[in-house]
This record gives sequence, C-alpha cells and structure tokens, in this order.
Amino acid sequence: MPRSKYYDIYQDLKDKIESNEYEFQELLPSENQLIGEYDCSRNTLRRAISNLVSDGYVQTMQGKGVRNIYQPTMQSSFTIGGIETFRESAIRNNKKARTKVIFMTELVVDKRIARRTGFPVGAEIYYLQRLHYLDDKALILNHNYFLKDVVKDLTKEIAERSIYEYLENELHISIVNSKRVMTVEKMTEIDEKYLDLGDYNCLAVVSSQTYNSDGIMFEYTQSRHRPDYFRFQDNATRLSKK
Repeated sequence: MPRSKYYDIYQDLKDKIESNEYEFQELLPSENQLIGEYDCSRNTLRRAISNLVSDGYVQTMQGKGVRNIYQPTMQSSFTIGGIETFRESAIRNNKKARTKVIFMTELVVDKRIARRTGFPVGAEIYYLQRLHYLDDKALILNHNYFLKDVVKDLTKEIAERSIYEYLENELHISIVNSKRVMTVEKMTEIDEKYLDLGDYNCLAVVSSQTYNSDGIMFEYTQSRHRPDYFRFQDNATRLSKK
C-alpha cells in the first residue's frame, strides 16, 4: 500500500479535527462517505483511521462509527508524544523557535559511552550539545549522539536547522521508532549555565534511543527540559484479557 495515499488521508483528517471542522465528540463521516471523498480503498482508509486512533485523535466504535476525541493541549507546553522535532512542536504550538549548537565533536564510543547510550564500543559518532529556544527563552538542552555511518556529513548548520529534516529529505532515511525513559533530575552546572530556569532547580529529562527502518539505532539523546514547559502526552489502550 503506498504510504503517501494513507498518510495524505491521515493528515487531512487530522487537520480537519484540529481546526474543529469535526467538533469534539462528533462522529466523522461514514466509512463509505470517506472512501468516496478520498477515492481510496477500504484498507487505505482504515490504515489512516488506525493512525488517528494511535495518536489519540479518534475512537472507533463498533456499529456506530468513528468519534472525534481530540482536545488540544496547553499551548505553552512542549509535548512529548510521537516522534516530533523541536521545530515541529514549536510550529504546532505557534511559538517562535531557534536552535543553537554550543558544542560539537566526533568521538569513538568507549565502554563508558556504550553503557550510557547503547552504541557498540568502537562505533564512530557525532556528539552535540544543542540549546533550544522558545520565544527567546532557553528552555531545552539536548545532548545528542548520532551514528556517523547513518547521519553522514552532519554539520553545525544542519544541526541548527533540523537534523531530522536532513535525514528524511536529504539522506532519505525513515525514522521509525524511539524508546524513551523519562525522569526528573537535579540541575547540573551546564544546565544552570545555559538554561533559563528561573527558580527551578530540577528538570524533566527524556533519554531516547531512536531507530531507522533497518532496525539500526542511529541516535541517543538526553533532552533536558525546564519543567513548566514540559508535558508528557500518550494514548494508551488496555489489552483485552481472554
């Protein structure tokens, strides 16, 4: 099934839900109506709807249809959920964003880095420290580790624009999934030096290992967030017990 067809349908329905064309708790048009509207197969439409279910936008109800359950999150929050870049999140939240690389080097993974990141000893990587600003406030400090074999020819200019945009549009790499651990940690000297923390002395920390379509872990990132601009969002379903 072509990715572009189901994804275009998914994106169009998502846009209509977010713009309130389909109101909260309203049923979407019937499956047959949507198939006619998008000139697609039943399987293509169902795949698009399945993605909306996974993202927490709609709920399918046997014999009734598909209900809009989307409610917007606080606009001042940086939301973790799905694989979304800082820039994409800022655009979604109508915020002005910029990224500054404060340190960049190339390393060979030793045992200490391997334990921290999950990369094999001897792998060649880029290591970056990047500062993310929202509306000119320094709110997020990223420690990024990227596998050089995958993220080829990475530069400071690319890192300040969008690494994922470079991967997807220039290197044609599919970013598939990310395993994450979320903790709350005391601030460090580097946090205090670079982040606009106000009266806070702790941060929300997201550590993630990200994989491409070949199953290769190409990124380990520790993302350190000012807590009042951090929000975790997920859509969980309970598995039936038989």
